Amino acid sequence: MTQTTVLTEEARPAAPRRSRRPRGAAAMAMLYLLPALAVFGVFMFWPLVKSIIISMQGTDIIGRPGGFVGLEHYRHMFSDPAFAKVIGVTAGFTLLTVLPSILIALAIALLLQERIRGLRFFRSAFALPFAFSVATASVIFGVLYNPASGVINGLLSYVGIGPFGWLTDPDMALISVSLATVWMQLGYNLLILSAGLGAMPEDVLEAARLDGATGLRLQRSVVIPLITPQLFFLIVTGTIHSLQSFGQIYILTKGGPENNTTTLVYSIYEQAFAYNNSNFGYASAQAMVLLLVVLVITAIQFGVLERRVFYR
Repeated sequence: MTQTTVLTEEARPAAPRRSRRPRGAAAMAMLYLLPALAVFGVFMFWPLVKSIIISMQGTDIIGRPGGFVGLEHYRHMFSDPAFAKVIGVTAGFTLLTVLPSILIALAIALLLQERIRGLRFFRSAFALPFAFSVATASVIFGVLYNPASGVINGLLSYVGIGPFGWLTDPDMALISVSLATVWMQLGYNLLILSAGLGAMPEDVLEAARLDGATGLRLQRSVVIPLITPQLFFLIVTGTIHSLQSFGQIYILTKGGPENNTTTLVYSIYEQAFAYNNSNFGYASAQAMVLLLVVLVITAIQFGVLERRVFYR
């Protein structure tokens, strides 16, 4: 005979009560978020929506919005050989600035990890470009690149080379602006990589040395994998920064010579503001293309490069 035990209501274990938020918690959270949402809406979301609208409108000679033209600006843009050249210049400028600035900063950061005399001085000297604004650095490089009285041509003349038209030669202008940009980005990249190297666990490095990893093998197999988060961050942000570069191009070359330094951002400026232009519709269409390019490249970088990042 089976004996059945019936639990009385008092003997049953009490069900856990769901923690309820105070009634005003959600409203209070939204209240705290309102300033940030307002700033985002006014200065980011609404300008984006407005740019999309303007890119589908015509404009008169003084820039007032006209009738709806649909995708006419986009059709004209993608059929224009000048715009194809702008895209090529933008791609070349990005390739010439992002990877070189990161690789040079990485090499310097690894050298600065060694115990040498005057280490603090060298760290400060190499990080100095970070203290210069784009305008200041561009003016300095404008003086250095001057074909008549520039320091670079003056030094090269002692060995019988030059003079070169660094900013006036169509074949050299983009490289010259890219070199100036690499120098401008070097200090920031160096600070990020130095911070990553300084945060590496010493026990891992010591274990690698005990296993026989020294020199280049230690750097390639242990050190660089440990700073892949910093390298990935610099690749993503450096690409976006190069795609949006404007100041050094405006000060050094103004898009010339022969539009060989006219990037997409500078082309947007030319269509909207330069030479009394007010073609805001076409400029907004180019801005939408720039936004799409940034989003696509960033998505590819996250989809491909992030898989190789070692998060410890």
